[in-house]
Amino acid sequence: MKAAVFHKIGDISVDNVEDPRIEHPEDIIVKVTSTAICGSDLHIYDGFFPQLKDQVMGHEFMGIVEDAGSGVSKLKRGDRVVVPFPIACGHCYFCDHQLPVHCENSNKENYGPQGDMTSGKGGGLFGYTDLYGAYAGGQAEYARVPFANFGPRVVPDNLTDEQALFLTDIFPTGWSAIDWAQLRGGETVAIFGAGPVGLMAQKAAWIQGAGRVIAIDPVQYRLDMAKNTNGVEVINSSESDPVQAIYDLTHGRGADVCVDAVGMEADRSFLEKVKAVINVEKGTAKVLENCFKAVRRGGTVTVVGVYGSPYDNFPVHRIFDKGITIKTGQAPVQKYIDHLMELVSSGKVTLHDIITHKLPLSAASNAYDIFKKKEDGCVKVVLKP
Repeated sequence: MKAAVFHKIGDISVDNVEDPRIEHPEDIIVKVTSTAICGSDLHIYDGFFPQLKDQVMGHEFMGIVEDAGSGVSKLKRGDRVVVPFPIACGHCYFCDHQLPVHCENSNKENYGPQGDMTSGKGGGLFGYTDLYGAYAGGQAEYARVPFANFGPRVVPDNLTDEQALFLTDIFPTGWSAIDWAQLRGGETVAIFGAGPVGLMAQKAAWIQGAGRVIAIDPVQYRLDMAKNTNGVEVINSSESDPVQAIYDLTHGRGADVCVDAVGMEADRSFLEKVKAVINVEKGTAKVLENCFKAVRRGGTVTVVGVYGSPYDNFPVHRIFDKGITIKTGQAPVQKYIDHLMELVSSGKVTLHDIITHKLPLSAASNAYDIFKKKEDGCVKVVLKP
C-alpha cells in the first residue's frame, strides 16, 4: 500500500510499504478514506521528538472497516468509523478512570510512571514515534487499529468525512482545553494559537459558555479565519505585546482562562534558539509563560500544546504568586467523543470550515511543506488516499 513515511528530519515521502494485518483478536483493519496533517506531526518532522526508524505518519484518520479480528464484537466489515488518536485498552486502571491517553497496556516498551523525555511515557499513539508504541499511523491507504471494541466509533450516515474527521483529535483537544477550565458562564477566554487546535478551542469556548473569546497568533490569515469562522476578537502578537493587549481588554486584570494551543514550536528569535541549545531544551516555553502573565489572579491556564523537555527558569514564582490553576496533557478523546459526535451530527458545531486544502495522499510531502511554512493560506490539510 501507499503511505506517508517519515525517514529523517524534514524528509517525508509517499512510499510503498507492507499492508497491515490482524495481529490481535481485537484488531481491525481500516481502509482509510480521509486523513489529516496535525501540528503534532510537525514535532516528528522537525525533530522535536526523536524517531530513528522509518515511521508511517498520521493520527487523524477515518475510514471503512475492511477486516476484523475474532474478538471484535462492536464493529463489523463495512462500518464507517472515526478513530481516536490515543490507543487504549478500555479496561486498565487509567481507562477505567477516563484517562485513555495513560493506558497501561498500549505502550509495552516505553510505558511508565515517570514521564521522562525518552522513557516512562504514556499510552500508545498512532504514528507518533517508537516512544509511544511504534504504531503505524493513518496517513496511508490502510491502518491497523488495536483495541477496536473501545476506540473507534461508527459515523452517522448524515455526516461526511470532512464533518467527522476532526473528532479524531483536534476537536476533542480543543474541547479538553475549555472543559478543564470548568467555565461557569461569561468568562473571558484567551486562546494562544489560531491554528487548528486553537480554532477548535474557540468553538468549544462559545459552546461551553464563554462570554468573550480572544484569539492570539502572529499570522494574520489565521486570525482572519478565527474572526470569520468563530466570531472571536483577535490580537496579532507580531504587531503588539499580546499580554498587554489582554490586560487592556480586561480592565488590567487579565483573562479568566488562558489556553496554550501552541506548545514548544512557537516562533523563536535567534537568541532564544541559542538559549535552547545551551539548556538542552526542545523549542520554547514562551507561549506558556505568556499565558501565566496574561491570566488573571486566581485564573486557570490549560495547556494542550505539546512540550517535550524541561525548561530553564520556569516561572513557578508567578504561578504561586497569582494562585494559578493549571491543567495540561493529551486529550482523553474516548471520554468526550460520543458527546462531541452528537454536537456535530445535530448541527450545533461545524468543524470542517477550517479546511483549506484537500489533496491526494500522493501529495503528502508537499502538503507537509506548505503546512509547516504556512504557505498558500494553509490552516488544515486533509489527505485522500
